[in-house]
Amino acid sequence: MALQPDAAPWQSWSLERVALTLGQRFPGCHIWIIRASLMYLHKFSCYQNFVESNLFGAPEHSPDYGAVRHLRALLGHSMQRAGLPNPLPLLSGTSTPGPLPAGFSLTIVGFSKGCVVLNQIVYELAGARADPELRLFLDSVSDMYWLDGGHPGGSETWVTDKCALGELASSGVAIHAHVTPYEVCDPMRAWVGREHRHFIKTLEDLGACLSQKLHFEDEPASIENHFRVIQEF
Repeated sequence: MALQPDAAPWQSWSLERVALTLGQRFPGCHIWIIRASLMYLHKFSCYQNFVESNLFGAPEHSPDYGAVRHLRALLGHSMQRAGLPNPLPLLSGTSTPGPLPAGFSLTIVGFSKGCVVLNQIVYELAGARADPELRLFLDSVSDMYWLDGGHPGGSETWVTDKCALGELASSGVAIHAHVTPYEVCDPMRAWVGREHRHFIKTLEDLGACLSQKLHFEDEPASIENHFRVIQEF
């Protein structure tokens, strides 16, 4: 970031510093920061390893892309590389998977463009639950946090498909949506706010375990407050 003029002013929000912030937010937990697989022009995050995307990171969601499987494999391999005791076992592809480590629980947090990964997971829930290993992994997810999601596409910033949201609501996962005016009150991208409201309303109607908050609502929309939601959620 220090070498890139567009990124240098935002070094206080580097991956390393965000890891420290999340470590304070979730004390006693292992924190894994997953970097985008591609940084186009050094500034456009693209999570192609989780969801089909263009170079600028706008996603094309599909119910069978493989984000859940990729996250499961990535965490298992990372835990082994880090030498943690009782890591996630590698995927075996069997119909009778072995148990996960005792007490294993996962909280998934997406910020800004990274929320496309959470959205893709939501689209995959129905299919992933049909796989015994992935179902066991999904059952370990306790919370999912959407932090001021946004991307350069013209739609699907938030999941609005009722069937997909029905799977999320019935999963029992605690859903948290934290936003700022930077994303949901931008008149040039009015669809973001509409989709966010639709996401919240649909999940409420479905009886999901949901919490939501609009941060900095009395302050002008700014990219600084967009980043600050990482500290405030």
